[in-house]
Amino acid sequence: MMDESRKRKTDGPPGQEPMDKKKKKQWQMPKKKFSWPQIEPGDAGIWVTCDMHKEGLCTVELKDFFNECATSFYGDSTTDGVSAEAKGRDSNDDIEAEINKEVKGMQDSEQEALFAPVKLDIPCVLFFKTREPVEPVTFVQRVCEEAMTGEARRTTRFVKRLTPMARMGKATEKNLEDVAKAVLAPVFHAEGTVAQKVGSSTKLISGYNYHLPDDCRKPPMQLSRRGHLANMIERQFAIRTTIRNNHAMKRDDIIKRVADLVGGPHTVDLNNYNQLILVDVYRVSASPTSAPVVVYTSITAAANDLDQNVLGMSIVGPDHEKLKRFNLAEIYDASGAISED
Repeated sequence: MMDESRKRKTDGPPGQEPMDKKKKKQWQMPKKKFSWPQIEPGDAGIWVTCDMHKEGLCTVELKDFFNECATSFYGDSTTDGVSAEAKGRDSNDDIEAEINKEVKGMQDSEQEALFAPVKLDIPCVLFFKTREPVEPVTFVQRVCEEAMTGEARRTTRFVKRLTPMARMGKATEKNLEDVAKAVLAPVFHAEGTVAQKVGSSTKLISGYNYHLPDDCRKPPMQLSRRGHLANMIERQFAIRTTIRNNHAMKRDDIIKRVADLVGGPHTVDLNNYNQLILVDVYRVSASPTSAPVVVYTSITAAANDLDQNVLGMSIVGPDHEKLKRFNLAEIYDASGAISED
């Protein structure tokens, strides 16, 4: 009879588990890094204020609310963010290929979304990037008008004010001038073209293309003998700035520079304006998940690199005050809108 000691499996070296007791290798899914969208020069979007400590809930309800409004305004096709390639899946694919397709479909959906939330480190403030066909000024104005007339039920709980931005840029003097020229030109300088006197010649500068008032659609302007622009409609305007967490630019300097870029024959009228120019300047922090790995020599250098000074500009009409400065919560309260539970 064979000795029992020979039947036993040989133990491994001291400190190592026997071969029959080795653990099975567990399958782990590869982690996908999610990168939040960032505010880039040339972007358009909507600043949003909300209740304290409700930024996450407000982001969720606003995505649904904005998409519902976009479907009503522009049709169903604009809110379909999933590509056909992501939808058409082969049932014979293995699990890993199916997961990869699902992830790709989610990424495509996020890239094609009409409204993309940007992660900010500012209490009670959100920002949504928009893409065509959404034009932030007309979109927000229509949302507020329908809320005031009672055409739409109240579906938001934490949203306060909506501030549309026709164009975004870095918070520097040069970028302020670039953004201002693009935004001001369609309204103040006729159909997006500014004619400036440069020596003895006329220089044309293209403007930012968005919805124009009817009286802006005029023939191309000509320089008068005095060097001013002829065939231009004189407008009364006001400038309103919002600066938060930012000390790089001063309010008075912004107002003076924007007023100079508006130019004559337009005049400033703080009470009876035709056009209100909104300028918002914020200091936002980039999402840590999307920041590159860099070794910093000091805490100050790291903070300055992650912080982003941004500015945005838009032009709204004289009904801005009537619409409670686009404060959706105040509009709903004043109109007695019924909430949807």
